Amino acid sequence: MKFENFKIMATASATPARVVDNDELSTMMDTSDEWITQRTGIKQRHVAVDETTSSLATSVAQQLLDQSGLTANDIDLIVVATMSPDYLTPSVGAMVQGNIGADNAIAFDVDAACSGFVYGLKVARQMLMAETQKHAIVIGAETLSKLVDWHDRSTAVLFGDGAAGALVSSQPQTAGTFIAEDLLTLGKLGKHLTAGQVGVRSPFAAQGSTYSPFFKMNGHRVYGFAVKRVPESINHALTKAKLTAADVDCFVLHQANQRIIEKIAETLAVPMTKFPVNIAQYGNTSAASEPILFDELVKKQVIKRGDVVALSGFGGGLTVGTMIIRY
Repeated sequence: MKFENFKIMATASATPARVVDNDELSTMMDTSDEWITQRTGIKQRHVAVDETTSSLATSVAQQLLDQSGLTANDIDLIVVATMSPDYLTPSVGAMVQGNIGADNAIAFDVDAACSGFVYGLKVARQMLMAETQKHAIVIGAETLSKLVDWHDRSTAVLFGDGAAGALVSSQPQTAGTFIAEDLLTLGKLGKHLTAGQVGVRSPFAAQGSTYSPFFKMNGHRVYGFAVKRVPESINHALTKAKLTAADVDCFVLHQANQRIIEKIAETLAVPMTKFPVNIAQYGNTSAASEPILFDELVKKQVIKRGDVVALSGFGGGLTVGTMIIRY
């Protein structure tokens, strides 16, 4: 028997204990709850204090094992989508593998920023294809607070920390979750959203060269990219799936901005009731945002077995990633 598809067997999430609301931010910079809420829909965000990207991801992985009934030795693959790792090496994936004792698993990171979770699912699906059943953990995990300039109100109000993911098992083609996908990278536009610039610190580097680890974003260009390219990507994936937007039970989009999501829904001519949002509670958590929302919706039984779900991420790179699944 060939295992050419996968099924989501469990979902889980983890967030830092510390919550920073808009009123607290207004004591640190020239902003207000009203200003932030009107422009973004964000009311608060979780911010790491003692937590790290790897500790949050490890918590998610352990929850997934506990829910699924599998042991760490049953896991064949761990993929962590992140743009805010603890180190350049080892990868967060490798750290999670060591922390949970998944000695049989291959582990690594993917960085597609806010599209990372869909890209991670894509990689996992390809690597799980085999003659025997295999199991993977795919996690989106971020501590973006370390990439934020807390004096820049144009970016500091947007981002939060968190992690979430899914345990997926390979399945025969007819029994799986995956239906279709559409992935896109627009590297020529990458300059409009950057973070974590790594400078050259060798004695041979040009003197006086400057670099910044903090987020820098052309909000107008990123907004225009998102409201144009995301509906296109969703429609391309639906065409491959031989479905229409009306066939989708739930759209789980990257939680970047309330207004972006509303515009995408309008473009697709789909009511906002099919576009659940939790950005008010978490802010923009990049690769973690879609799986955090997906886990919430599964736990609340908003998403049920058999539902058609469109996952779509968009952001740094610039990248877009859409996957149509039947949960």
